[in-house]
Amino acid sequence: MKYITILLFIVMACIFVAGTGGAADTIKIGLLAPLTGAAAADGLSVHNSVKLAVERVNAEGGLLGKKVELVTYDDRADAKDAVALARKLIEQDKVVAVVAGSYSTPSRAVAPIFQEEKIPAVAAYAVHPDITKAGNYNFRNGFLGMVEGKAAAYVAVKILKAKKIALLVSDNDFGRTLAEGFKYYMEKYAKGVATIVSQQAYPMQEKDFKAYLSKIKQDVPDLIFSSGYYFQTGPVVKQAREMGITAHILGEEGADSPKFLEIAGPSAEGFVIVTNLNRDDKRPAVKKFLNTYEKQYKIQPDMVGASAYDAFMIICDAIKRAKSVKGPDIRNAIATIKNFNGLTGEIKRFTPEGEVVKDVQVQIVKQGRFRNLGVVSDPELITP
Repeated sequence: MKYITILLFIVMACIFVAGTGGAADTIKIGLLAPLTGAAAADGLSVHNSVKLAVERVNAEGGLLGKKVELVTYDDRADAKDAVALARKLIEQDKVVAVVAGSYSTPSRAVAPIFQEEKIPAVAAYAVHPDITKAGNYNFRNGFLGMVEGKAAAYVAVKILKAKKIALLVSDNDFGRTLAEGFKYYMEKYAKGVATIVSQQAYPMQEKDFKAYLSKIKQDVPDLIFSSGYYFQTGPVVKQAREMGITAHILGEEGADSPKFLEIAGPSAEGFVIVTNLNRDDKRPAVKKFLNTYEKQYKIQPDMVGASAYDAFMIICDAIKRAKSVKGPDIRNAIATIKNFNGLTGEIKRFTPEGEVVKDVQVQIVKQGRFRNLGVVSDPELITP
């Protein structure tokens, strides 16, 4: 009996060690991204880009003497799926922090969970204000919708010299918040200079935009602000040009994708976006990422991937500076970041609310690639 008891003790000890050895050997960071469904191209870009970041960190020695392990789940851009997967990352995988590499709706849903469990989360590119309002464990590396919307209006009026503007926006969190920022700028800064002549919203699954564009054509604007994802804005631009609409078309980060270029085809030429990735950035780290990504994955890189890469590196930088994997320590280190040199620009700081402060990039499509057109750096516009 004595030997049986000892044997059972040894077996249980081995099981315990096997079960906890992975957690002790690596530092786990979670990633939620839409790997399937309508947003799969964005999800794939996010996953590919963060994998490059993981490879870089581990090649440089890892964190605190340990390798980094990326735990990735497909949330399908669905809030219900994202909630279940957030719980899994925390309770089963024991991640120390999370890259929220998905859209606003799922990111809003999981933010309160990360707050409650004190797991720092960095939203890579989701724009809705409720994400950071969930609490101080939530940060945003991408632009708040109001900031990006204001920057888009600035580009419309100051760079593209528009006088009559039509809004055509996606009727969801993403589209509505960007439209709010655009209209705020127009009301505060563009009175007597430019006018919004029409505003229309379309449902998330819309594919045929001809009826909306016919109304716009009647209004004869010199610029259309088309706010939506690549699978929405691509058809808008293509159909607008097929209908003979010659107005400038201005979009935002949702259209910052090689898939937009593929969908819009030759009609993409001259299309302008506000985003956070400058393809003509001269900094060596950015040029290396752009070249490595395209060579390895045989497709042009985009904003969502670069933003997720930065979100991951922000977390790693915080762990290094904190010399800790405890949630409160990582959170405090992220909150005190200053002049962080990211792919998507220099992060000047995070506000107390967790919002990023950095320049907004302006890109234009030339010969099938996004190229630099300008930058929005006015503190009144880029500060949330």
